[in-house]
Amino acid sequence: MSTPLSTTHPTLQIGPHPVRPPVVLAPMAGITNAPFRTLCREFSGGKGLFVSEMITTRALVERNEKTMQLIRFDATEKPRSIQLYGVDPATVGKAVRMIAEEDLADHIDLNFGCPVPKVTRKGGGSALPYKRNLLRSILREAVAGAGDLPVTMKMRKGIDDDHLTYLDAGRIAVEEGVTAIALHGRTAAQHYGGTADWEAIARLKEHVPEIPVLGNGDIWSAEDALRMVRETGCDGVVVGRGCLGRPWLFADLVAAFEGRTEDFVRPTLREVADVMVRHATLLGEWIGDESRGVIDFRKHVAWYLKGFAVGSEMRGRLAVTSSLEELRSGLDELDLDQPWPAGADGPRGRTSGNNRVVLPDGWLKDPYDCAGVTEDAELDTSGG
Repeated sequence: MSTPLSTTHPTLQIGPHPVRPPVVLAPMAGITNAPFRTLCREFSGGKGLFVSEMITTRALVERNEKTMQLIRFDATEKPRSIQLYGVDPATVGKAVRMIAEEDLADHIDLNFGCPVPKVTRKGGGSALPYKRNLLRSILREAVAGAGDLPVTMKMRKGIDDDHLTYLDAGRIAVEEGVTAIALHGRTAAQHYGGTADWEAIARLKEHVPEIPVLGNGDIWSAEDALRMVRETGCDGVVVGRGCLGRPWLFADLVAAFEGRTEDFVRPTLREVADVMVRHATLLGEWIGDESRGVIDFRKHVAWYLKGFAVGSEMRGRLAVTSSLEELRSGLDELDLDQPWPAGADGPRGRTSGNNRVVLPDGWLKDPYDCAGVTEDAELDTSGG
């Protein structure tokens, strides 16, 4: 058995919060709500860091009802981690101060990685670091408003291969007091296509040795996570699409970093079905309505069943259930003794790439001028 990385690497430290093993659940819109975070934490034994889905600063400041629900944490969630999206420094500052003053979270992550058009067309997400002065202003306001709370940021390599920003952004983050940086090894134009550039993660780590750098992109298995740390020297990993329909990946990640690779989880379809029902149940309890919880769960069905011998008709039936009884009875019709299928650990989720990045008019003319970016660019709803 090889020496566990947890003994050869120092504990990842996010401000006052030790994260061992150095594993973080990536914020994912509509996915990393409290029920999904609960499942992932249960499988990890409470180890790791689990971040909320994206919260828009404008909606938080305005105390939007949906947003206030999204920032509700279970009593067992420690530390409580919120990801914020914002474009206007003043609004970001207000949101961060609100979190700090009202004790709404223990850690704040800033989103500079989202590639979706409704975000980038306003100059937000993965478009924003191109405007160096705007990025600096947002980070300065956030760190000042956070007080003792650690502020981290998640970003991509840049807008496209001709407009890479991650090294400049990393240096600005260090100068403004950011605690750690997570880099998704893709550009905004790549979305989720192609192969993540782990060499960029290594270059960023060399460029900003003062603070922890976390790597993100193409971690489909615990072995991938160990390999990323070995190849890039990063201080930890951020896991996104690899855990879709597979919250037990966090059990594998803990085992891998602790040198217990024989303990990887390979559930039968019966065990997967039980997790599916629990996931749907937790969603119903969180939303306050069983039917709405099951309906929200529908998008997870294909991910959970990936690789298993389940006919298209049954997959379709399970994807339109609207009650726990209907979901459970449908699952009971399957051959639940099926073992974990070969190849089910591979890529999952969106894979589209080579997209034109939608940007505000004239965005690329000057990487420093941020005239025209106002609080009107803020999104008014959370969750992506």
